[in-house]
Amino acid sequence: MRRFLLTYIILSILGVLSIYAQQTLNRNNRDQFGNQVDPSTRPANLNNDSTEIQSLPPKLYMWRLSETLGNRIIIPVDTVYHHFQNTNLVEGITGHYNYIGNLGSPRLSRSFFERSNYDYLSIFMEPYSSFFQNPDQINFTNSNVPYTNLTYYKAGDKVNGEERFKSYFSVNVNKRAAFGFNIDYLYGRGLYSNQSTAHFNGRLFGSYIGDRYQIQGVFNTYNLKMNENGGIQNDQYITRPENMAEGKKEYESTTIPVNFDQPATNRNNDYYLYLTHRYRLGFKRNTTKIDEQKKDTVDLEQFVPVTSFIHTFKLEGAKHSYGAKTEAEKLYANSYFSKKLASKDSTEAFSIKNVFGVALLEGFNKYAKAGLTAYISHKYSRYDLMDTLQVRTDLDSVKTTRYTEQEVYIGGELAKKQGRFLHYNINGEIGLLDKALGQFRVNGNMDMNFSFGKDTVNLIGRAFITNTLPSFYMRHYHSNHFFWDNDNMDKEFRSHIEGELNFERWGSNLRIGVENIKNYTYFNQNALPEQYSQNIQIVSATFKQNFRLGIFHLDNEVTWQKSSQKDIIPLPDLSFYHNFYLQAKVAKKVLSIQLGADVSYFSKYHAPAYMPAIQQYHVQSATDQVEIGGYPIVNVYANLHLKRTRFFVMMYHVNQGMGNRNSFLVPHYPINPRLLKLGLSWNMFD
Repeated sequence: MRRFLLTYIILSILGVLSIYAQQTLNRNNRDQFGNQVDPSTRPANLNNDSTEIQSLPPKLYMWRLSETLGNRIIIPVDTVYHHFQNTNLVEGITGHYNYIGNLGSPRLSRSFFERSNYDYLSIFMEPYSSFFQNPDQINFTNSNVPYTNLTYYKAGDKVNGEERFKSYFSVNVNKRAAFGFNIDYLYGRGLYSNQSTAHFNGRLFGSYIGDRYQIQGVFNTYNLKMNENGGIQNDQYITRPENMAEGKKEYESTTIPVNFDQPATNRNNDYYLYLTHRYRLGFKRNTTKIDEQKKDTVDLEQFVPVTSFIHTFKLEGAKHSYGAKTEAEKLYANSYFSKKLASKDSTEAFSIKNVFGVALLEGFNKYAKAGLTAYISHKYSRYDLMDTLQVRTDLDSVKTTRYTEQEVYIGGELAKKQGRFLHYNINGEIGLLDKALGQFRVNGNMDMNFSFGKDTVNLIGRAFITNTLPSFYMRHYHSNHFFWDNDNMDKEFRSHIEGELNFERWGSNLRIGVENIKNYTYFNQNALPEQYSQNIQIVSATFKQNFRLGIFHLDNEVTWQKSSQKDIIPLPDLSFYHNFYLQAKVAKKVLSIQLGADVSYFSKYHAPAYMPAIQQYHVQSATDQVEIGGYPIVNVYANLHLKRTRFFVMMYHVNQGMGNRNSFLVPHYPINPRLLKLGLSWNMFD
């Protein structure tokens, strides 16, 4: 904890010292239509334009990067307060995720198409998508004044409650160079025994966006600690409390017996350094602009890029450990390293990846309707596992075996990003050497915008075809209770297509998709990796419709899903989310308020179970089949937005103890009982 605080203090001092480097910067970040744009593409003498982003006195813009090639994607600045009350919920903004109850715990989306296909170095970090961010999820900022955001969440009391503090700071050295840091600290004490979490993320990032040379980089370090209780001993403590102890005792959540008398502990320590830079060749072109004040035209000189030479670099390390001083007899089928009913598992991973590319850029003349990029990538990975099946009494004496893998791919991308009507992106890569041989990925995205009466219609299409080897840890893992080496696994072939239709004026959204999977790799009923050699089809449709009548609003979302193999990919047939609220401005229209209630619900199904010793979700055991679902989770809240400050107060799970009381998102892991939650977010520009 001292190291975390020292890191935060040092970063804060650096931020304060750099504030004065930026006081005179001023730039226009919107085009004539009010859309947020990338200022590096503007002529140099357009930077004195006085247009400002609505509700934000300074001029700033944010962007994210595509990880492979480092392409910049401009994103809106987060200042809205709608759904602010749900931004810290592990189940997600609209309640799509299953998780084991506490803040910062592992989660899995019930919506199959929302599950990540990201190539994680360590699968043990994959369930922590509510906290861990990949390079393509990092926000970079460029602004004419220092920008700071402080966010604080709190729920419950000092004994069993939860807290989270996030800070984001960015400052420009000059109009092209910026740097900043991010701190994210989470502590969930746990409303059930032996279930506390403590996560810390520290991040440094920087960028230089010039006409010819551009560089962006980020260093992230993650330290996650989670105590495990194995779930409660009997679900009736939640569903039928009157049946327990012959009705003579009422159980608080903290007194409900759990399967681990002493907590087991999972730890994940990960870091990565990501860097992307490019040099652009081009020419300067004279253009004109109308000066509205002088009623005259102004001659401008604009740099037009033609070709980019790209290099992207990623260095990543991961360490996972699982420890338990005592474990219940017969809880696990096997013990490979210790017969003392204790575990001290560990594994480490390291990788380094380089991508080199050449891009012919879009728009340098009237015939260049799209950009074309070719690249080659090389990745070296190293893994250390506990190495022997020999039973040992001294766990500290266990040696390790090292595995190494190399992957070489060639790939390309065709993209059209400019214009209003049509945009598309097609990219693909094929493996050439070592583990990459025979693997390939092809992805395509398209969107069109057109008028339909008085409405604007947005049509989106997405598709991909992949043939990839299961990740290293699905093929190899050695621990006290789980040990596998699956060198004979086949490549997993997936094909996916979906369409999405948006009606802006009507507030309507329809998304339909289908996916076919051959050799699907999953954790079976024994929590061991297994492949299903036949085809599995997933079909999904989601419809969103928002209604408004004066100050009254009703947001609705309905999802239907079907899996052809429910015993391998269990999914609820129906999921619902509804949010009813009134929204108004008061106090001379300075204060915006939302008062409302939302509810999430899904139909009953045999949801995946959770295995603490490998920190993964798996198909339920044949001897322990449990249905969850059919239970609404209702929250009541108030949201307020005053200038640069957002605040919410929420009563979470107000319907606790009502209906069938089946308040589980994971078998034998109840969600938290009724709980008061608070949140505050403050943007500062000085």
